[in-house]
Order: sequence, then C-alpha cells, then structure tokens
Amino acid sequence: MQKRSFDLEFKRTIVELILSGKTVKEICLEYNLGTSMVNRWKREFSDNANGLKTVQKLSEEQKELANLRKELREVTMERNILKKTVGIFSKSDR
Repeated sequence: MQKRSFDLEFKRTIVELILSGKTVKEICLEYNLGTSMVNRWKREFSDNANGLKTVQKLSEEQKELANLRKELREVTMERNILKKTVGIFSKSDR
C-alpha cells in the first residue's frame, strides 16, 4: 500500500472544515482520511498560532467565495428564465 502525502494547503482546508462545524468523522468519510491523521492536523494547527490565523483567514475567504458562487448561480438561473420568457413572448407576437 502506497503512503499518501498531503500538502499544507489541503491540511489547512481540512482543519478549516472542522472549525466551521463539520465533524471529524464526516470529513474522514468524505475525503477517505484516517481519524488519527485528521486529529493530528487539527492539533498541529491549534498549537501553531500562525497556522490557526491562516486557517481562520482561509475560512473567511472561502465563505466569501461560496457566497459569490451561490449568487452567480442564482443570477445565471434568473437570466436563463428571462431568456426563455422573452423567447416565449416573441413567438406569440408573430
């Protein structure tokens, strides 16, 4: 079995998910990770003040990105509905 290695950014993302309210068990199942490994990452970032600040900053950025993506989906859906509506009304005018 090959040993997997994870970069620092991935570890920060996992710890940020824990801090945002997801359980370790949920994250482990979703990403196919071991609970002891995830708990170790959590402990390492909480022991390291710089790592924790970085995780919190990522959390804010990720929340903003998620909100922007949600808004983009909604605006795109509204635009598509309006296009279809215009198409329907222009056909009935002919």
